[in-house]
Amino acid sequence: MVKSSNRDAATDLTPSRRNFLAGGIALGAATALPAMAGPATGNGPRVIVDNDFGGDPDGLFLLAHLLMCRSISVPLVIGTHYKDFGAADLVPDKGRVSAEKAGELLRFFPKGNRPPVIAGTGQPVGSQPAGRESPASAAIIREALSSDRSGPLYYAAGGSLTEIALAWLAEPKIGKRLKLVWIGGNEHPGLAMPPPGPGEAEYNFSLDRAAAQVVFNQSDIEIWQIPRNAFRQMLIGLAELDELAKANPLGRYLRGQVVQTEQRLAQNLPGFIFTAGETYTLGDTALVTLTALQSAFQPDTASSNYLLRPTPILAADGSYGANPSGRPMRVYTSIDANLTWRDFAAKLRLLNSRR
Repeated sequence: MVKSSNRDAATDLTPSRRNFLAGGIALGAATALPAMAGPATGNGPRVIVDNDFGGDPDGLFLLAHLLMCRSISVPLVIGTHYKDFGAADLVPDKGRVSAEKAGELLRFFPKGNRPPVIAGTGQPVGSQPAGRESPASAAIIREALSSDRSGPLYYAAGGSLTEIALAWLAEPKIGKRLKLVWIGGNEHPGLAMPPPGPGEAEYNFSLDRAAAQVVFNQSDIEIWQIPRNAFRQMLIGLAELDELAKANPLGRYLRGQVVQTEQRLAQNLPGFIFTAGETYTLGDTALVTLTALQSAFQPDTASSNYLLRPTPILAADGSYGANPSGRPMRVYTSIDANLTWRDFAAKLRLLNSRR
């Protein structure tokens, strides 16, 4: 997803955070890293990752972080469509490109730690024949209705809602079997101001407006929403990324993806949307914070803040209409970025010590 930097929302550069980032020991030329996450179990949380990996590298950071977490399992990864931001994006099947990008990252992990990757349809719900089930949505349904798992199932979406909408339309029973944690959507009135510049609908919502409306207005899926004002808080300093790059090949790869994306966006987007500076927004990493980095006592997203509201009626322009009888949903107002980056950097260090 494409997001702009916001210096005012920058996370604290505490000494402990800097020490974690600087503590990596360079590895050799080997690309496969030892696994940290344990094998999938019947009771632990499961996280399906749905992301436009081909559009922006924050999804790669998200996936790498989740695969280094011991307490959760990732049963499925879905690559989804994104918008064109330069000649390199002019490809017919962006879902396939995103899936290939995820596969590229997985090569840094042992084969036993690589979840299956499926390409999404590559097209918005509005362009899909009614009732069509994609291979990705079929896999979502199978996982959601699996009878051999008792732990919670999170659907971590860092792009459009195309595949989860198709899955629910094909099998509404999944609505009660998972929680959607979504990076996307405009600011809610009274909670935050939109970013500076011309007003426009939030990027992930705009990828498939009809799908988002299906999920909000028709489905019974529980939604944990991280709207634009919240995910813009997931800033990391470019100097910190330089330090991460020294940790091991995975760190170098991720830093390189940010460099490539900065160059592409700077060449193809106006300055009021993207200007290269001292930070980069890795908004999708909030999905790690809310799924894998919950509190041990009374497990919940204790270090991040949200409001509980009736799910509103979502309009085609991204605005929200009052819906007092709507099912409860979480609207996050702040995310614990400091915990997220400290944990990510520490896990990179542990990869070194486990070699």
